[in-house]
Amino acid sequence: PAPMQGYTDIRDAGWVARLPAAWRPYALLARFDRPIGAWLLYLPGLWSITLLAATPGQGLWLALLFLLGAFAMRGAGCVVNDLWDRELDRQVERTRGRPLASGAVTPWQALAFLGALCAVGLLVLVQFSPFAIAVGVVSLVPVVLYPLAKRVTDFPQFVLGLTFGWGALLGAAAATGALPAPAWWLYAAAIAWILGYDTIYAHQDREDDALVGIRSTARRFGARTPAFLLGCYAAALALLLAALSALGPFSTDTYLPSLQEIGRQFGVSAVLVQQSLT
Repeated sequence: PAPMQGYTDIRDAGWVARLPAAWRPYALLARFDRPIGAWLLYLPGLWSITLLAATPGQGLWLALLFLLGAFAMRGAGCVVNDLWDRELDRQVERTRGRPLASGAVTPWQALAFLGALCAVGLLVLVQFSPFAIAVGVVSLVPVVLYPLAKRVTDFPQFVLGLTFGWGALLGAAAATGALPAPAWWLYAAAIAWILGYDTIYAHQDREDDALVGIRSTARRFGARTPAFLLGCYAAALALLLAALSALGPFSTDTYLPSLQEIGRQFGVSAVLVQQSLT
C-alpha cells in the first residue's frame, strides 16, 4: 500500500493493513506497527530486573509485566507527543501523515484512546508494591514534559532519556522494594545511551525542525555529532560498569565481554554517523 500522505513515517501497511479500517489510525497513533520504541523503553527495566530480581521466577514475571507495560506506555507517550505536536507535525514532511496531524483521529478520540492505554499501564502497575507504584506514578512527569522540552531547550533528548530510562528505577523498585545504588547507575547509563541514539534519530528532521522552531541535540551539534556521540556512549559504558561494580566483582567479570561488545557497537554507530555527515 502507498503511504497515507506524501513522504511520512506512518504507513498503512503490513499487519496494520489487515486490521479493521476503524482500528488502523489508533494502531498507527500508538506506533504499534513499529515496536522498536517499546523495545527501547523496555530494555532499561529489563536491565534492572535481570540484575536485581531475587529469583528466576520473580524475574520472569516482572519481565512479562514490563513488556506489556512498555507497549502500553510507549503508545500512551506517542499519543501525548502527537497531541502536543499536531500543528507542528503538519509542517514536517516525515510526520505530516500521523493520524492526529492528518485528521484521521480527532483530539478527543486520541484522549479516549490515551485513557485506555493508561488503564492497561495502571493494571500492570498495581501488580507491584506500593513503593514501586509510587515510582511509576512519578514517571508521568517527564512523559508529559518531553514534548514541551523540544520548544525550550536544545537538549530534549536528555528529557527523553529521563523518560525512557525510568524503567531502570521502576524495575529495581518492583524487584527489591527499594532503589539501591545499581539502579541509579543503570538509570544514568540509560540516559546517556538514549541521549546518543535519539540524537542520531533527530538528524533526519533537522532541516524541517529548523524551519518550525523545534530544538534538538542534532541541530545543536551538527557536524560535531560524532564527538558528542562518543562522549555519550563512553559515559553509558562507564555507568554500566559502575552498576555492575556495585553488585560485586562476580557481576563485573560475568558481564565484561558483553560490555566490550556494546562498546564496539557504540563505536560503529559513531563512525556511521560521521560518514553520513561528510
